[in-house]
Amino acid sequence: MTTIGIIGAGHIGGQLARKAVEFGYDVVISNSRGPGTLVDLVAELGPKARAATPPEAAAAGDFAVVSVPLRSIQDVPVEPLAGKVVLDTNNYYWERDGHFPALDAGEATTSGLLQEHLPQSKVAKAFNHIRSSQITTDGAPAGTPNRRALATASDFPEAAELVTRLYDEFGFDTVNMGPLSESWRTERDRPAYVIRQNAAQLAENLARAPRTI
Repeated sequence: MTTIGIIGAGHIGGQLARKAVEFGYDVVISNSRGPGTLVDLVAELGPKARAATPPEAAAAGDFAVVSVPLRSIQDVPVEPLAGKVVLDTNNYYWERDGHFPALDAGEATTSGLLQEHLPQSKVAKAFNHIRSSQITTDGAPAGTPNRRALATASDFPEAAELVTRLYDEFGFDTVNMGPLSESWRTERDRPAYVIRQNAAQLAENLARAPRTI
């Protein structure tokens, strides 16, 4: 069975871990404070999960999820993620992260910054425009009318395909935005951000997103 390495055990990372073990994945989860701070979460998740350091989680995963604040992406381990698909859940909150002029000017994307930090990995945007609590509650079987849709973007087709498979397994349709340079379309304060939408509605909201806010 596939192992998912999760770097960042906050709201999104924790919810993805819950959903992953529900579907039989092994999960190795980490945060910046050390495995000892994840005892309660791992006990909740059960025998399919264990806590580790970020480098250990990165090395253990067949693919990885990075769910850390933007200001911390330089701390994401590089070498253990080489050659792997990395799902980026990040959004840019300048109030939390400080200002990134290239993001403010619409010249970069958060996922693009992570891809630059991980030049040998295959980064894909995922799970960034859904409220964390809804990751475990809003999924529905394939073919369900008005099934909720989520977007992805990647410079690597195989990474976008992995996200599409995971979305479907977790109960969501997929809209592919294209390369990482388009991944800003689902970020904060844009029409597709944290609202429930089906695939047609999501595609429409992506199309009308403004580049800068």
